[in-house]
Amino acid sequence: MLVRTRTPRTAVAALVPVAVLLPATATAAGHAAARTATCAQRQLAVEARAVSADPTVVRVRVTSRAGHGCTVGPIPTVTFGNLDGTAQPVPAGPSGPSDPSGPSAPFDPSAPLDPSGSYRLDPGRTAYAAVRTVTDPTDPSVRRVDTLTVAAHPAHRGRTFTAAALGAGSAIRVWEPVTTRWQASAAAADRAIGLSR
Repeated sequence: MLVRTRTPRTAVAALVPVAVLLPATATAAGHAAARTATCAQRQLAVEARAVSADPTVVRVRVTSRAGHGCTVGPIPTVTFGNLDGTAQPVPAGPSGPSDPSGPSAPFDPSAPLDPSGSYRLDPGRTAYAAVRTVTDPTDPSVRRVDTLTVAAHPAHRGRTFTAAALGAGSAIRVWEPVTTRWQASAAAADRAIGLSR
């Protein structure tokens, strides 16, 4: 004789979703609290200007016009005319605390970074960076372009500046460009790019 036991399906169905959903809900709430929304491009004012004493260095700044805190990328996305590629971060290393491309420093809660590595801007605050467009202006590989585009976040189209508007002369010289990460002051960006100590 074969005896079948039945467990009421409603009892099992009621228990399974609760057991599965509770950890997921707790995890989602934790991530939502730790991350800040990305700034919309229209909420930012991006400015750039070549350094008069060294036109191969461009000072960049982004100011939040949002009514709430929001984030930009860890570094500005800087492109040059019709050339491929972007300025690379200097010093070399990860672009954020969780970037697998290099050794990661511990997350510093006092830094204006959220856990994803994005730079947080509070309303009215400004972040600064410096871009070195070329290391050796006499290098025969140096290219010349008419424009430089700066985006505060990689998903943004950015703002384009002509060489004349930057104060860089008739053309921007480019070869192996580098950029600092966003900094809390222009002096810190200058130090990071090697303009001052």
